[in-house]
Amino acid sequence: MIQTWWSDLKVSAWDFRKTLERDFMLRRYQKWTKGQSTWDENLLDGAVRLKERLVTSWRLLFKRTMDFAIAAAVFTLALPVMVLIAVAIRLESKGPALYSQIRVGMKGRLFNMMKFRTMVQDAEVKTGPVWARENDPRITCVGMFLRKTHLDELPQLINVIKGEMSLVGPRPERPYFVNEFRKTIPHYDRRLCAKPGITGLAQIKRRYDETLADVRRKVRYDVLYIQKMCPLLDVKVIALTALAVVMRTGR
Repeated sequence: MIQTWWSDLKVSAWDFRKTLERDFMLRRYQKWTKGQSTWDENLLDGAVRLKERLVTSWRLLFKRTMDFAIAAAVFTLALPVMVLIAVAIRLESKGPALYSQIRVGMKGRLFNMMKFRTMVQDAEVKTGPVWARENDPRITCVGMFLRKTHLDELPQLINVIKGEMSLVGPRPERPYFVNEFRKTIPHYDRRLCAKPGITGLAQIKRRYDETLADVRRKVRYDVLYIQKMCPLLDVKVIALTALAVVMRTGR
């Protein structure tokens, strides 16, 4: 009984505090629009906005520096492995080992994303853009191994070095699917507020997209990542991705 009363009291106090904050901000806005704000209030508001910009700029600069340094180092170390993967792909099936695909990046900018080919050549000539599915017959044996270990995404390190992608961020999607998702998923464009990533919070929490419900769930994780984006979170996501590669828990 006492515990329930105390919980209700804390909730009421929280709601009361949020109401006061909203009323305070509304009064400040009304005074500002009418030119009634004092010089010290304007100075304080400017200082708060400047602090927010500095914090955001510092995080973005640190993220870009970390992306470039890690991507360049991993690409150099993984180059022999990438050569072996390319040879294995060419030996199993006809077609190039690497392929590029137009994807939608930050703020809707289009770029060519690099990947190792995991499907037979011209897999979507007859069907058009479609999702990969469980036991997809278009996926080659080497391609299945690459997808399980996420090694098919190693060429995307080039995109990270070029600044088109980040190590951690929302999954880059094809323009066709972006246009379709915008029609059915509210606030889908929020995930375009950050650079797309080789891995991300949504990628380690969810499997590859097979249905619209999968996309909706991943969008929630993408928006959450953008709201909480910081170096510590990036390190955690990278560590979990490395564990998935070692344990071969991808798909």
